[in-house]
Amino acid sequence: MATKPELLIDAASLADMERLITAGANAIVVGESRYGMRLPGEFDLAMIAEAVNLAHSRGANVYAAVNNVMDNATVDSLPGYIRGLAEAGVHGIIFGDPAVLMIARTEAPDMKLHWNAEMTSTNYATANYWGRRGATRVILARELNMDQVLDVKANTEMEVQVQVHGLTNIYHSKRPLVHNYFDHQAKDSEVLQDVPINGTIENGLYLVETERPDERYPIYEDANGTHIMSSDDLCMIENLHELMEVNMDSFRIEGLLKSIAYNEAVVRAYRAVIDAYYADPEGYAFNEEWLDSIRELQDPARELSYGFFYKEQVY
Repeated sequence: MATKPELLIDAASLADMERLITAGANAIVVGESRYGMRLPGEFDLAMIAEAVNLAHSRGANVYAAVNNVMDNATVDSLPGYIRGLAEAGVHGIIFGDPAVLMIARTEAPDMKLHWNAEMTSTNYATANYWGRRGATRVILARELNMDQVLDVKANTEMEVQVQVHGLTNIYHSKRPLVHNYFDHQAKDSEVLQDVPINGTIENGLYLVETERPDERYPIYEDANGTHIMSSDDLCMIENLHELMEVNMDSFRIEGLLKSIAYNEAVVRAYRAVIDAYYADPEGYAFNEEWLDSIRELQDPARELSYGFFYKEQVY
């Protein structure tokens, strides 16, 4: 029998979280920007405790993002924060900095730890290194192709998570580049006030290359700096069975910069695929209506693509 994978997405609020669980998500990522990276909403410890209660009442899990680039002051506050996460009942912590792992092993020894080093989580040897030190899951880099993903899964005893839908981060700077740009251009304060802290597609913040004027890269700027996102959206729904065939543990949908209606539709479609495959792996067949339900809400300026899954990697 195939292992039924987890369907994971981030949430901007408790109300959105409830809608996403109803649509079929059974794991939700939350957190606050001081400790977590690229979060659609702010959840302090009290809200995280509410999120855990809501999720557990619906049979879902809550993971806290503690994967920011940590400075000394933030590290000093981590013991109390991680104790607070444990007391709130979160199911796991997403981390990239070894300081988080070391503190969690002391302050919350029963906490599940999901290693996510962004684009450097690319091989099973490094994943297993962190597994020997207490990590229970590896969150793979989005730049891996299918063969590389399957190779990691075959060579680790850790849980493996892959992103299957949504935009991806392609550049990050701790500096607020958008605001610095307007400062440099000597724009007045009224113009600066019109530039949001959290840039969204609707706000029209894009990077456009001269060589590829038709591709727009959304700029997301928050308290952690500037993030430039992919010009297309990953969509693996048609080929999700290839990952379920090897018992992949967790499928991540990136909900950042998307409406709740869009994210609901995506979750509902992927839930239908997972349930159909799990019910009858041998007789499974893809239903085009699942993809059509996403296409109906897809921004026409953003192509649905397979990302790196079917690209030959040349080094």
